[in-house]
Amino acid sequence: MLGAAIIVFRETLEAALLLGIVAAAARSIPGRNAWLAAGAGAGVVGSLVVAALTGTIAELADGLGQELFNASVLGVAVLMLAWHNIWMARHAQAMVKEARAVVSEVADGRRDLSALAIVIAVAVLREGSETVLFLFGLTSSGQSTGQILTGGGLGLAAGAVAGYALYAGLLRIPVRHFFTVTAGLILFLAAGMAGQMARFLIQGDFLPALANPLWDTSGVLPQDSVVGALLHVLAGYEARPSGMQTLVYAVALIAILVGMRLVRPAGKPAAA
Repeated sequence: MLGAAIIVFRETLEAALLLGIVAAAARSIPGRNAWLAAGAGAGVVGSLVVAALTGTIAELADGLGQELFNASVLGVAVLMLAWHNIWMARHAQAMVKEARAVVSEVADGRRDLSALAIVIAVAVLREGSETVLFLFGLTSSGQSTGQILTGGGLGLAAGAVAGYALYAGLLRIPVRHFFTVTAGLILFLAAGMAGQMARFLIQGDFLPALANPLWDTSGVLPQDSVVGALLHVLAGYEARPSGMQTLVYAVALIAILVGMRLVRPAGKPAAA
């Protein structure tokens, strides 16, 4: 549930912040609210279409074998989470500048009001589509649909409230702190999904276990305990991991972290 809440909170906050930036920059433009609402609505509809298509693809892919299918879904989710963190580390500021430039062009009469709707629709569709794929990956890692929906609902509400509070000036916390914390959490979520992907591939005899288990901490921190279950969701903790799981987890964690460091603009925070 917490994994779903973190992912949805991050995606909702990003969409809400961009919506708030455009709304604030276009506050003097008559009729902006209707176009912003239309853009947000179009983005939500597009995200629902992606969700429907994802479910259909899942049904068609059952014949691949459950382990291979689950590993494939988790692999896609890991790649998307990695791309999300790395892309945002590089392009967050450029995305905001481009949105403000569109608003300026609309205000000057160089572009039609529909450009505002397009900016918002694309942002909501992007974040919504990513959310669908991430949550679908969580279902393959063993979390129940009820837990994911509950966590997603909480994340959606928290992201919307935080986005509005930042827009209204009610929160004085720099936005970069929100994104720094959530980027770190998503980093460990992605590594945990990579480890789960390796476990499915080992079960399907597509990968060797190398050592099984590599260690056993079930006596110190059982995986079914409250803390163990929390760490399993947030960071992919395994009390009895195989050598291959540990290797894949470490490679994914280091690769994403290095990618974020390499693309980060010099002298600027990752998501200022």
